[in-house]
Amino acid sequence: MGAGVSTTAIENDDGGTFSLSTKTTLDDIPENCISSMMMSFDPQEICTLARVNKAFHRASSADFVWESKLPPSYKFLLNKVLGEQNLGSMTKKEIYAKLCRPNFFDGANKEVWLDRSRGQVCMFISSKSFKITGIDDRRYWNNIPTEESRFKSVAYLQQMWWVEVIGELEFEFPKGNYSVFFKLQLGKPSKRLGRRVCNLDQVHGWDIKPVRFQLSTSDGQRSLSQCYLRGSGEWAHYHVGDFAIDKPNGPTNINFSLAQIDCTHTKGGLCIDGVVICPKEFTERLKQF
Repeated sequence: MGAGVSTTAIENDDGGTFSLSTKTTLDDIPENCISSMMMSFDPQEICTLARVNKAFHRASSADFVWESKLPPSYKFLLNKVLGEQNLGSMTKKEIYAKLCRPNFFDGANKEVWLDRSRGQVCMFISSKSFKITGIDDRRYWNNIPTEESRFKSVAYLQQMWWVEVIGELEFEFPKGNYSVFFKLQLGKPSKRLGRRVCNLDQVHGWDIKPVRFQLSTSDGQRSLSQCYLRGSGEWAHYHVGDFAIDKPNGPTNINFSLAQIDCTHTKGGLCIDGVVICPKEFTERLKQF
């Protein structure tokens, strides 16, 4: 978008002529043309272009620009996170900004947000949403407070023979490929004199038999994997499986589970923060969840 210069010849009173140069600047580009151009950029680039001048700033706020960045299921998302609030006064840019922030729903036990740079849906589900065998018996499980969780608490297993954790979600995901991970830690986190410590006294039994992870969807997709839990004292993401949304046509039901039900030995010292669901290409960025 360079500036062009044109020259116009004008006759003066003596019959001579002089030239008048007119310069075309970025301010002369119609706003709708700028807006149309911006549709080919990602959201962060649009925000950068908005600082060029006033015309670019106004063009960057066009509804059709930001609607092209929103997932097709954004109205479903808005209903989930904003309920019956009147959205008529919100611009598409404001809606995009709202959905990019952490949004809690279902009793604040689930969190959903859009990735700012690409507008893709990410989700975190708290352990409080799961069906956990024996969770109400304080001899086995406790919900312990911690700043290390998005939900400010995690489920902690002291000791048990039969460990089974089941989660279910009905959600309208945009088209794409998604991965599901359990976020787990061996050891009980706490703080001592302002420093992070992790008590490993009750960690046992996870090196004897692997944990089984399962995933299934309402359209017939299934996944099964097994692995040993390792790395005491640090949060780790354990891959449950992947699923694909090819033709979004409403909510998909997703079931996932973690189980170690070999009753020949007890196991304990396990923290469950929750489950991450994110686009498959985001798996290298799991530490942000």
